[in-house]
This record gives sequence, structure tokens and C-alpha cells, in this order.
Amino acid sequence: MEEIGQLRELIGTVRCVLFDFDGPVCRLFAGHSAEAVAQDLAEWLEGQGLQGLLTEEERVHPDPMVVLHAVNRRRPRSDLVAELEERLTRQELKAVVSAWPTAYADPLIRTWTARGARLAIATNNSARTAVSYLDDRHLTGCFAPNVYGRTRDLHRLKPDPHCLNRALSAMGASPPSALMIGDTPSDLEAARQAGVPFLGYAGSSHQEKALREAGAECVLTSLEPVLRILRERP
Repeated sequence: MEEIGQLRELIGTVRCVLFDFDGPVCRLFAGHSAEAVAQDLAEWLEGQGLQGLLTEEERVHPDPMVVLHAVNRRRPRSDLVAELEERLTRQELKAVVSAWPTAYADPLIRTWTARGARLAIATNNSARTAVSYLDDRHLTGCFAPNVYGRTRDLHRLKPDPHCLNRALSAMGASPPSALMIGDTPSDLEAARQAGVPFLGYAGSSHQEKALREAGAECVLTSLEPVLRILRERP
């Protein structure tokens, strides 16, 4: 009950909502394994004779972003990083067709829009990927044109607040009037740096633990309470 009261207070004056994409909106790699994508990137590097750019741990890591970040640290802003980022984007776009909508996300997005809130996507995935998914779900109109994703300047990925600041600026929103919904500690840190209140969404007990340990005060395992509160309003 205490967390529901906290939630009511958190969303009570929200005028702009910034959604992370993979997690709060959908499970992007529900049917297209992220581990297989990471392996594809590592094997491509090996085929280029560049396997030495990855440590043994990085070569078998299940998160493709770990591979991308590793190469960017060793060859920052290079053509190689640009090629690897584009390969990851193409894999993300393939994943869209089997992505799984997060429970209650679609009606929540539509309800918040109908209530007059302005919505944006602020993600470390490619903006092209997010737009493709939103098109498939007929949700583009709830966000367009405010979809901000990964660029080749990888140092500006969350926890850097760059994409949040871009969204706030585009919507003419002050940070206290906005809300960030994210599922990782990097989302929380980006929100802190941008001065934006944060609502944690945890799709697993591991994510919930990580968010709480990072200091998130309000963490939900379902978006249903947010939708219910919005629908209760006169």
C-alpha cells in the first residue's frame, strides 16, 4: 500500500513520460536471442582478424552491447565501431518481428496519451528499431517524433543523460514535470543526472534487486498499477 501511495504521488503531476524501450515497452529479444546476436558480432570480428579486440569473457558475453562497448573502448569513433553498430542495428530490426509486448504497456501508452501527456522513447537501442516496433503496434503516433536512441557516439549512451536531455528539450519540458520509466541502474543514473523522477520496472527478480540496490525508491514488477491509477482519474 505504501508503494501505491508513492506511485500516485510520482505520476500525479507528470506532463511528459520518457520510456526506456527494451523492457518497459517490450522484450525486444524474446524470440531472437540476444546471446546469438552477441556471438554474431564476436564471430564477425574474428572473421576480420580482430578477435584480439575482445577479452575471452567479452567473446562469450550474452549481451551484444558489451561487445560494442569493448570495441569502442579500444577503437573509439572508428569506422570499425560504425560498422559494428550498424550490424547490431540490423540484428535488432530482425528481432522486432518476434518482440513481445510488455504486459499493460500498449494500453498504458494510449491512456497516458489520451490524458494529454507527451511521450518519448529514450533508449540505448537504435531509434530505427524502436520506430519499427512502434509502427507494428500502431503506437508511433503516441511518440513521434520523440524517439531518441543509440548513435555512433557510444559515450553518450545511458547512463549518460544525453537522450533524456534531447527528449526534454524537444518537448519543452522541465525535468521535474517528467518521469523516466526504466529497468536498469543505467536508466536510473541517467534520470538522476537529468533531474528527472524515476519509476523502475522490473521484469525479473534480478532486475528488481539491481534497481533497488542502485537506489530506486519505487520499483514495480507490473505496469498494471500505473494504468489503474490513470484510469481512476476523473
